[in-house]
Amino acid sequence: MKMAMSAAAAGLLRALLARAGVDRNRILLSDFRSADWNSLTFAGERHEIALRIPGPDAAPVAALLLDGLEDADFAIHGQIVADIALVGPPTVQPDGSVTLAIEALTVAE
Repeated sequence: MKMAMSAAAAGLLRALLARAGVDRNRILLSDFRSADWNSLTFAGERHEIALRIPGPDAAPVAALLLDGLEDADFAIHGQIVADIALVGPPTVQPDGSVTLAIEALTVAE
């Protein structure tokens, strides 16, 4: 089933998956929620992203995706990632998969 995503959300997801340096089918999207966000001078979206990385090599893939995440520059057409952070530590599941919860704020250029 495809989830409806805004252009900002889809761009953010593509940029996150590219950070891991593996085939994007290796990282599963568990949940993605976006909500409009506005300040006096900016308009954008708040995003909550849940990812699961299956397999015995899940921890190194998660490490690649997360390395320098909060300081990373993202190339998303028409958007600036104003804030992004991992919410809590990566969680290793009994099957060896790793789950990640990420929050981000994108602002229209």
